[in-house]
Amino acid sequence: DLHKEYRRQRQMCIRDRNSTKHSGVFFVELDSGDHTFFIRYKKDRKLIEERAGRKSQGWTAAKANRLRTERLAGKSESNVEKRAREKVQKESVGNRWTFQKIFNEYLASRPDLKGRANDVRRFKSYLEKIFAHKTPEEVTHFDINKLKEDLHKKKLKPATIRHALEILNRTANFATKRGLCAGISFVVEMPKVNNIKTEDLTPEELNRLIKVLDEEHDIQASNMVRMALYTGMRRGELFSLKWSDVNFRRKTITIRDPKGGLDETIPLNKMAEEVLKEHPDTASEFVFPGEGGQLRKKTPRSLNRIKLKAQLPEDFRMLHGLRHVYASTLASSGKVDLYTLQKLLTHKSPLMTQRYAHLRDEALMEASNVISDIVKPETNIIELDELKSGKGA
Repeated sequence: DLHKEYRRQRQMCIRDRNSTKHSGVFFVELDSGDHTFFIRYKKDRKLIEERAGRKSQGWTAAKANRLRTERLAGKSESNVEKRAREKVQKESVGNRWTFQKIFNEYLASRPDLKGRANDVRRFKSYLEKIFAHKTPEEVTHFDINKLKEDLHKKKLKPATIRHALEILNRTANFATKRGLCAGISFVVEMPKVNNIKTEDLTPEELNRLIKVLDEEHDIQASNMVRMALYTGMRRGELFSLKWSDVNFRRKTITIRDPKGGLDETIPLNKMAEEVLKEHPDTASEFVFPGEGGQLRKKTPRSLNRIKLKAQLPEDFRMLHGLRHVYASTLASSGKVDLYTLQKLLTHKSPLMTQRYAHLRDEALMEASNVISDIVKPETNIIELDELKSGKGA
């Protein structure tokens, strides 16, 4: 349609063009009585004919002549040149590997990425505004500092800021490894995070929780909480747990692709076994299925209700916190060494398990103090001579 209109106007120009006192400037009178001014000139041996504008828009022959002079001097570009430049820019932008484009490619290459929803949310909430249209090699120290300042102003925790920066690094590294573009030219400094927080519950809180679980009508949610407490399994591991991963005969649970490594096997203890044997079969391959029997993506809303009813601490994270409760309980018993605890928690490094070392040390100290209950303090022992002299009196 635009091409037809252009040809119509060109034919009209040829038929009804009116010359002016300025060379290369003419106008066409429209049916409405308005005038449309045109300029004509040669550039690079090419004859260019260009529409300047209408009289009703403030255009005159003199103004059109000034435009023609600018075109000849190369001080401005014609509409054709402008469109060509914009086309090149558009194609150039399309070929740039911006963070948004790289992030989309990264997600497409990792359909089973754990924490996918969190990565998408963090990218959109924290990174998109500053980095979406930048390439990794265009990132400056100023950009990183601005991101940190913006997130700090929002009163986000250092761990949250670190998560955002890690996504930025991971995306840039992905692009580099795939040969898409160069990476960030400097090392991004991460905020220091105190990552040794160990959540725990008092005996009273734990008793309240067990009571609430017994009364909870959402069996999927209550049993998920029980499994977190009885096995220390991670949130994602519970979500992806399949019935085929549970071996009732050998009393084991196979954790597929746990955080940071290969498949692991943990014991199916008696309490966890009772939960699973009484757990309803939904005809899904997953023990705790999500919508439509597929892999669960979100925690049940019932967990918040359970937490409130049990009057647990406001900052207590249900599934992750119960993993800490499991580990703390075993460590403080004095019956489980740290190496065994590391295996039960499927920690890849003993450094992660080390956070529970003080609990085991306290349990060992308490055990060693049993001697004081057997042997009386020296100050309470009556010397034999004093005893004899007392009897003599």
